[in-house]
Amino acid sequence: MYQDKTLVCKDCGQEFPFTASEQEFFAEKGFTNEPQRCKSCRMARKGMTSNRGDRQMYDAVCAECGRPCKVPFQPRDDRPVYCSDCFSNKR
Repeated sequence: MYQDKTLVCKDCGQEFPFTASEQEFFAEKGFTNEPQRCKSCRMARKGMTSNRGDRQMYDAVCAECGRPCKVPFQPRDDRPVYCSDCFSNKR
């Protein structure tokens, strides 16, 4: 029913495939528009590039459970810091 297509990324101008299986997935989800960006531009736009590992992390101690943890911001003494598990439970 669907056939592979070649699309052009609106950000970088490179051609990228829009496979038949991707088209079927889009149709199942009810998406009416074709993708306009290649995978690398989509990931970069979402902030999922490989340079995220360069993010500075700070040592902290969880105010809830007392375990050491790392957080992506400079902890302050006037605000509690929670590890990811305790933070998820508080939400």
